[in-house]
Amino acid sequence: MAGFYTRAVQVGQSPDPQTGAVVPPITLASTFVLDGVETTRSGYDYSRSGNPTRDAYQLALADLEGGGQAVAFPSGLSAEDTIIRVLTRPGDTVLYGRDGYGGTGRLFTWILETEGRTARRVDTTDPAALQAALAATPAQVVWLETPSNPLLEVSDIAACAELAHAAGAWVVVDNTFATPVFQRPIGLGADIVVHSTTKFVGGHSDLIGGAAVFAPGLALKRPGLSDSQDVAEETLWWQNATGAVPGPFDCWLAHRGLRTLPLRVKRAAESAQTIAEALTTIPGVAAVHYPGLSDHPQHDIAARQMSGFGAIVSIDLATPELARKVAESTQLFRLAVSLGAAESLIEYPYAMTHQSLAVTKDAADDRLVRLAIGLEDPEDLLADLQQAITVAHDGCAD
Repeated sequence: MAGFYTRAVQVGQSPDPQTGAVVPPITLASTFVLDGVETTRSGYDYSRSGNPTRDAYQLALADLEGGGQAVAFPSGLSAEDTIIRVLTRPGDTVLYGRDGYGGTGRLFTWILETEGRTARRVDTTDPAALQAALAATPAQVVWLETPSNPLLEVSDIAACAELAHAAGAWVVVDNTFATPVFQRPIGLGADIVVHSTTKFVGGHSDLIGGAAVFAPGLALKRPGLSDSQDVAEETLWWQNATGAVPGPFDCWLAHRGLRTLPLRVKRAAESAQTIAEALTTIPGVAAVHYPGLSDHPQHDIAARQMSGFGAIVSIDLATPELARKVAESTQLFRLAVSLGAAESLIEYPYAMTHQSLAVTKDAADDRLVRLAIGLEDPEDLLADLQQAITVAHDGCAD
């Protein structure tokens, strides 16, 4: 098998057979001419059901994640929603981590619970806590977000997968923060990997997208279905039935992002390590959350299951007022939600990405600021953070 960099550039990128173009053309067509009422030319009849540009991108993403099939979606949340609907039915239970993206928590508790499903938070960084939760209530899905958003908590994927499978549950891993460059959950026992491809896969803040990647040979075992019902094929059926498909241009952008993914992610992670280490020495920073730091609670697990620690760093300030002021005082870091792009971003999760949880017991810490490290010089980014912290302290002291 070719190396990761080679596959990132080559898979799904065969030159156009008609013109020789080294970048395959985008197939924008919504419908395709048939050779007969039930005879397609290349397996395509309508772009909701399938599109060549989408298929090439899905092939590349599945290859990089070590999966058997990838399914692209118009957003990360639409991927999550479809996966949960395929794997569960009303009355079923999903266990998910105590720290995680606010949109996932909103989907699980405010949307799916209205349909009769139950979503329960559990400390997935503690295998004993997960085992106890599985013993207390049968669950159909264990959902891991590792590293988590925004606290960068790390769950032991292999250990959690062993416990979940022994209890008859599926294991889904959100790999958005790590990307397949640093972590491949399917090789550690996960059944399905999900991504917000808006982030590192796209990499340029110019698309919204999501994806699910399936381990080979997954079969649904639900009453009324034979054991041969493939989970990926069932997901494609649901996607077609509900219309949760991305446009071909977004798929082309995401596929283009895969070609430079390892270069971008590794560069940003190197800068994140430098910045995280420096922030631990800066007065006014109460705590630094980054799995690459030796005092991170799950540093050893991260070092074992990841080949790099990622490009996201979170910091605690002394007060909510200071946290807000720091987020509003940077010059290079742009105050915006999202992450994984060339430009560095800063945000205040309590009132931004996790605002939907602000009035619940699962609210983000109101002293926390999340940093998405981009491709700028780390010295410049660190200087920007230092001046923002100084400005915040001066402003809050007035």
